[in-house]
Amino acid sequence: MTAKTPPAPPFRDPQLPLAKRIDDLLARLTLDEKVSFLHQFAPAVERLGLAAFRTGQEALHGVAWMGPATVFPQAVGLGATWNTDLVRRVGEAVSKEVRAMRARDERVGLNVWAPTVNLLRHPLWGRNEEGYSEDPKLTSAIATAYTRGLRGDHPVYWRTAPVLKHWLAHNNETDRATSSSSVRPRVLHEYDLRAFRETVEAGAVAGVMPAYNLVNGRPNHVSPYLREQLRTWTDEELLVCSDAGAPSNLVDHEHYFATHEEATAAALLAGVDSFTDHGTDSTQIIARVAGALAQGLLTEKDVDTAVRRQLSVRFRLGEFDPHDDPHTGTAEFDTPAHRVLAREAAEQAVVLLKNDGDLLPLAPDARIAVVGLLADECKLDWYSGTLIHRSTPLEGLYERFGAERVEFAEGVDRVRLRLADGTFLHVAPAPEAAEEVRGAAGALDPALLAGRTDLPPLTTDATGTEFALADWGEGVLTLRAPDGRYLSVAEDGFVRAAADQPGGWVVQETFRLEPHENGHLLRHLGTGRHVSVAADGVKVAAGNASIFELIIVERGTDAVARVAAAADAVLVVAGNDPHINGRETEDRTTLALPPHQERLLRAARAANPGTVLALVSSYPYAVDTARLPALLWTAHGGQAAGTALARVLAGDVSPAGRLPQTWYAADADLPDLLDYDVLGARQTYLYFEGTPLFPFGHGLSYASFSYADLTAEVADGALRVSFTVANTGDVPADEVAQLYTRAAEPSTARPRRELLAHRRLTLRPGERTALTFEVPLSAFEFWDVARGGRRREPGPYDLFAGASSADVRLRTTVVLDGEPAAPRPVTSASGLEPAGFDEQSGIAIVDRTRTEGDAVTPADDSTAELVYRNCDFGTGTTEVTARVAGRGTLELSLDGAPPLAVLTLDGPTTDAYTYTSLTAPLTTDGVHDLHLGLRGPLRLAHVGFFG
Repeated sequence: MTAKTPPAPPFRDPQLPLAKRIDDLLARLTLDEKVSFLHQFAPAVERLGLAAFRTGQEALHGVAWMGPATVFPQAVGLGATWNTDLVRRVGEAVSKEVRAMRARDERVGLNVWAPTVNLLRHPLWGRNEEGYSEDPKLTSAIATAYTRGLRGDHPVYWRTAPVLKHWLAHNNETDRATSSSSVRPRVLHEYDLRAFRETVEAGAVAGVMPAYNLVNGRPNHVSPYLREQLRTWTDEELLVCSDAGAPSNLVDHEHYFATHEEATAAALLAGVDSFTDHGTDSTQIIARVAGALAQGLLTEKDVDTAVRRQLSVRFRLGEFDPHDDPHTGTAEFDTPAHRVLAREAAEQAVVLLKNDGDLLPLAPDARIAVVGLLADECKLDWYSGTLIHRSTPLEGLYERFGAERVEFAEGVDRVRLRLADGTFLHVAPAPEAAEEVRGAAGALDPALLAGRTDLPPLTTDATGTEFALADWGEGVLTLRAPDGRYLSVAEDGFVRAAADQPGGWVVQETFRLEPHENGHLLRHLGTGRHVSVAADGVKVAAGNASIFELIIVERGTDAVARVAAAADAVLVVAGNDPHINGRETEDRTTLALPPHQERLLRAARAANPGTVLALVSSYPYAVDTARLPALLWTAHGGQAAGTALARVLAGDVSPAGRLPQTWYAADADLPDLLDYDVLGARQTYLYFEGTPLFPFGHGLSYASFSYADLTAEVADGALRVSFTVANTGDVPADEVAQLYTRAAEPSTARPRRELLAHRRLTLRPGERTALTFEVPLSAFEFWDVARGGRRREPGPYDLFAGASSADVRLRTTVVLDGEPAAPRPVTSASGLEPAGFDEQSGIAIVDRTRTEGDAVTPADDSTAELVYRNCDFGTGTTEVTARVAGRGTLELSLDGAPPLAVLTLDGPTTDAYTYTSLTAPLTTDGVHDLHLGLRGPLRLAHVGFFG
């Protein structure tokens, strides 16, 4: 007799409802097994046939960290396409490569950590490259497209499970693990939450990742907004994955909790479901959860809630239904279609910013000089895969115009480094060394990749090696040997010509020359140590620093001027290396182009007025455009970047990228990096009152377009706006039609212009098409702090149709109904919430308690002012009560008059969360503007008025 095969458990039955399947599997897991699932690397459960599972596969613009893959343009470049259909197709290609790579490497995960929907509020943010736009509408449109591509369109099974990054109000690398973003309610609801909300509501998001920073004094990993906002936007179970190391930060860096057990419990209760901490070692998280359970800080039900959300994702990914999962056999990897798509995306990301005299496109028989530090580079960033194919601007122009018509000068300074004894730094030959590309083999954590030690260290000799020196700004240098390898320092401390490119979590290929006596010390920035010549080779050391004389063999400006003078046109390719001076962990300090590259540009321009500047960068620059006839920008465009740029320069493709963020003219136009009040600080195109270098949505074409026939009508809860666009030029081209609005008679500060909708379309010469946009009336709402909710104000709204936020071709006005403004009722039981101000000066919003609510306090512990407009005191009040902590004085006045009440807390309370009530007489009635002044380190949690 043969034993009967036992029936499959209910969780294996695809005919059952998902909730019942999850219930069945959850009931079969022991508490210890469930606790182990809370770490990023969830172990296998062999007795149930469950495989190991990990959250987190980076896939921002291609599969990252796991070796060769198709590399698409950086996210900000995808944002510059303004093309949701294209971005959806990119997401689809990326998700198919994730599946194909996983089939041969189980380290590749299906829970992808992408896209990043942080708004590009400030152009000096080091991770500007990861976001799509400064505008929440455009960001959510592009993010929704990408997540739909990543998810796939099967009604049940997801190809990958996208997680949005980084929740919330996260735009600074400076002190990112300890800084707090002060976000007033209007900015929270109208700006920072909006990009997340609209993307989640679209239905292709599996979860979110909280950011390292704090918001209003509370770490994002214990944010009540996860429960109060995020989980109310969808009926799907959302998986919240912590950022790497962030759970430990709650204690170790933020000191928000006294113990890791408290911190872990608080994060789990707030809504974090998967803890990314200590790499692959899950023991510490398991021990912390076990400790929290033993101390009564958590219950098994709390653990179940988090595990349920993870299981929901695993079921949707088809893990338990391999025969029904349509994505199981996906094998599309580096296909011809993916290569074409990479080139198409790179072409569509190119933005033509200026083209005086129609210098572009270049004549087919032009003799072209290609110069600049990025002219023969195809740079990758931290979230790129390893290149399978590579195209630099120089290679693209060789291919398109012919190598005989193209001359090249990189513009590096050619230097030797001489010691006091007359010898020079020398790179010893290494003929047997194998070629090696950083990260080609893949790594779960590329931050742990070690430098090469198989190559000989530098030595010295009588002639030395000529190095290519590039200054990337702020004195940060790279030195490259003649064989193309960069000087780098490995763990053993020796200096070698060993790296194919600068890179790594801590870049080991950057140096700084520091004047010293009659020469220079050479400081290695990765270790902070100086270079020292020793008997066993050149190394970095704490002492015995060597003094070098910098011998200039050839200045880069001379080489550039030489080739520029002999050309019909010059292309200067400038920009950034994504691993240097502006990247994750490091914000930029200026919008200015680095001086070395500025000198190259001036040399080219002086030698040849027909100079085109192509900025290839992760972020905007402030450049002097007065003497530049033509200027383009593209983000680092991935594997096809050079081919795409060459095709645009040649006119094979008419540029139609549009700026996804404002390009400011100078650093003076920018607020402080840590000022998150886009409304009060007048940030982004929504509020900026100055003159930008180039406005949001700007981009030129080789064609021309006309707009006509604008109509607008309200029907079925939406505003229907129609107009026509025609190609009046002589080449086929794309146009990006943009629709904006502005409240014409607002009762409070509103955006100067706000994107409602857009569409990228292709038109042949003479072709005309009609566009219609259905704009929900909710798009005209704002967050009314007086009522603590959204409101559409009745009255006139201007509509603008055109080619950018500033290039308006058509306009009209519509009158919408709504709810009129009402005074703020301050005598009700809820009283006055201090963070709901209309105007402020010197205020920081902080946490009222560790779990909920906001309070306000002077940002510098000295003085701050708050204004609340149109407060209704009803028929009369006689008393005011304030809930305060800390120490200091609260002054209350009406309509700007002298204080009517002064409340002083003399002695400090026991801690920031121990509040006491202060009371003072205050007699008034009717409607007034209420002014509050805070003096000293006083935290104000609530103000009540009583009659």
